[in-house]
Amino acid sequence: MTTLTSTDPRTGTVTETGIGLTDEAEVSRIAERAASAVRQIADRGRGWRSELLRAMARETEAGRELLVATAAAETGLTEARLNTELTRCVLQFELFADAVDEGSFLEAMIDHSTVTPLGPAPDIRRILRSIGPVAIFGSSNFPFAFSVLGGDTAAAVAAGSPVILKAHGSHPLTSRNSFDALLRAARSVEAPEGVLSIVYGQRTGAQLVAEPAVKAVGFTGSLEVGRLLADIAARRPEPIPFYGELSSINPVVITADALAGRADTLPEDAAASVAGSGGQLCTKPGVVFVPAGIAGEEFVARFAAAVAGAAPHAALSARVLDLFDEARGRMRDRPGTTGIEEASAEERGGSWFSSSVLRVDAADLTPETIEEAFGPFAVVVTYDSEEQLLSALTMVPPSLTATLHLGAGEHARHDELIRTLTDRSGRVVFDGFPTGVRVSWAQHHGGPWPSTNSIHSSVGVTSMRRFLTPVAYQNAPTEVLPTELHDDHTGIPRRIDGILQLAAAEETS
Repeated sequence: MTTLTSTDPRTGTVTETGIGLTDEAEVSRIAERAASAVRQIADRGRGWRSELLRAMARETEAGRELLVATAAAETGLTEARLNTELTRCVLQFELFADAVDEGSFLEAMIDHSTVTPLGPAPDIRRILRSIGPVAIFGSSNFPFAFSVLGGDTAAAVAAGSPVILKAHGSHPLTSRNSFDALLRAARSVEAPEGVLSIVYGQRTGAQLVAEPAVKAVGFTGSLEVGRLLADIAARRPEPIPFYGELSSINPVVITADALAGRADTLPEDAAASVAGSGGQLCTKPGVVFVPAGIAGEEFVARFAAAVAGAAPHAALSARVLDLFDEARGRMRDRPGTTGIEEASAEERGGSWFSSSVLRVDAADLTPETIEEAFGPFAVVVTYDSEEQLLSALTMVPPSLTATLHLGAGEHARHDELIRTLTDRSGRVVFDGFPTGVRVSWAQHHGGPWPSTNSIHSSVGVTSMRRFLTPVAYQNAPTEVLPTELHDDHTGIPRRIDGILQLAAAEETS
């Protein structure tokens, strides 16, 4: 039997994992078991799903020491970063449990039968329910938060969907240990078979998307692989939604007034956002716009020096490093770009980044000048006027985030700039930096193509919406309705005859 290996990117050491590739027949059996679990999950109700999510939080926390040590050896990420990421997962499971208890995500609505100007109208009751089994692909750069223990898993479980996890090939041991924690949680609440499953191997991903029992896909990864999987999802006899987080440049714009007021901190703060975690974050700024002139030149010099001076960081894998070097090399060769700082990776074995910064004048910017380079690298663009800045921004692909640093009281003068950034991103950050995505009710982590192919968020409570589908019941007897649509149920917020009614405080689900 072919087994997977694990590589420590810090040293290049290869370890046998003993994890076998999942064969085609087993993938199909897993998908069928997941399909059989959908009704069992629904029958157990929201209270049971909340209990499962809280058990996931407990088991994740209980496994912290082993999980962090394993992930550090497979990703090269620091233990401090990984501990923070694991805490995020614990809090995320708890947040989704709270959301399931609260119940507004169901969007429950009741329109009682009545007589309208068009004549008699029937009783209509609408609710969201699980879309069915969900395939979730783990990402390389977040071995916890966007992988087996991640937000997609939490959102799908909260929605009532069985989850089939595709382990990422660069951290198989982390995936297995994470899944073991989830299995312990599932067993502690006597979950039915098929609620949680995992598959291993590159080829299993394509088969998983094509499996008839799978009804939606959550993916975080490269634009190239995302396109391939999205095409499979679209070509099925029954096409299914593919929710991909794919590619993002995340522009940062600094105005002259902002630079004048915060010149002592902005260059180093921007560099920390670019180089943190080796620049291997989906929200890492890939391009920074600064005003031309003396202050701008000082910013460029200090920013470049800070990026180049950041602590050396291992790439997540040799493949990530190769792609980074290729993208950076293409941008270096384009007309108008100039390299201004570079720190060479020390010879230490494994896969280590060389950090660097390029610069270009806004007048020379083209759509080809800037592309995503997944690592400690950014392009600085100097601009002479807001008109030139607005034109240059159209050369940057739409992104997950856009950041704007303004001086005091400047907002009213930059209405067009704010509108442009809003139109071209999913989250607009003011006077801060985009790295770090809060897990909350209001968060939106998505954006226009090519950052994602969806209008939905992959972070926060509303990310559940990807794995829910509506159903309306017309003149249905009470006995066949979900509990949340019974007239006497007051445990969740509902819209009744057009009027929003809050849940009764004393009732629980």
